[in-house]
Amino acid sequence: MTLNAAQTSGLPAHGSDVTGNNRNEARAFLVSRRARVTPEQVGLPKGRNRRVKGLRRIEVAELAGISVEYYTKLERGALSGASAQVLDALARALMLDDAEREYLFDLSNAGTAHALVRHGKMQKAWAPTRGLQWVLDSVTAGPAFVRNGRMDLLATNLLARALYDEVFTVPGKGANLARHTFLDDRAYDFYPNWNRIADDTVAMLRSEAGRNPHDTGLHDLIGELSVRSEQFRTRWAAGNVRHHGSGCKSFNHATVGEMCLAYEGMTMESNPSLTVTIYTPQPGSRSAQRMQILGSWAASRYQQHESSFTVVHESIDQPPV
Repeated sequence: MTLNAAQTSGLPAHGSDVTGNNRNEARAFLVSRRARVTPEQVGLPKGRNRRVKGLRRIEVAELAGISVEYYTKLERGALSGASAQVLDALARALMLDDAEREYLFDLSNAGTAHALVRHGKMQKAWAPTRGLQWVLDSVTAGPAFVRNGRMDLLATNLLARALYDEVFTVPGKGANLARHTFLDDRAYDFYPNWNRIADDTVAMLRSEAGRNPHDTGLHDLIGELSVRSEQFRTRWAAGNVRHHGSGCKSFNHATVGEMCLAYEGMTMESNPSLTVTIYTPQPGSRSAQRMQILGSWAASRYQQHESSFTVVHESIDQPPV
């Protein structure tokens, strides 16, 4: 499939000019957020003969307390070097939520020395310690796993390996939740609310792209999904970002059926680029009963391959007592 310029605008790609992509991202983000806010929402008269969707540039500038010339420069992608006060003012003027405000700051900081140093630290090879695997395995009531910002599954307990069994069979470089969502037709059955999952997945990847614009693995993944999935391209073009730390999800597992699970995501203190997520069913519910069945199925399926649900393995610094 060959994409035109409009379809690929703002999409990072391996080996591309990160600075140029960041300017494109900043421009697309500010334009889309400005178009979303109506004059009535910020106490301005709608007026007649309004030719733009949402606010005019001069209106955003006035609301933020900056000159229209400076705002125009920012909207053209020159966010690098903007002060925290200006970014805060823009966030208020454009009515950004917490995730969008964080993304705006990430776009501004993407080309700084701090971002380059942070990227260097986060690109080091990572493997779970044996102690971390013990922690995951100690969670027996529900799935527990570690993922990175690209949504790669890096380590799991038995139930998470069983829950995401089909994710591990999607062709590609390792088990990846985003690749499964958009490139595997089974995902439409696995996620009863596929559209919401797809929206959240793209918003999380875009947020990660703002935090780590130099991550070539992330660029490659986004490029692959953009080429192979129209559903992904459409959602990426919307420019949405989102925090995704807790809530409830429904899964329709091929073996045990549908389960509704609460989840909590926690940043790892030892590596803030990674997230530990734990799912659990409501005690005594049908989902809890099916989770028990999933555990029995998993024990039977993987009992001859104990390491199959540990994606990567590494010894801890000190031998166990």
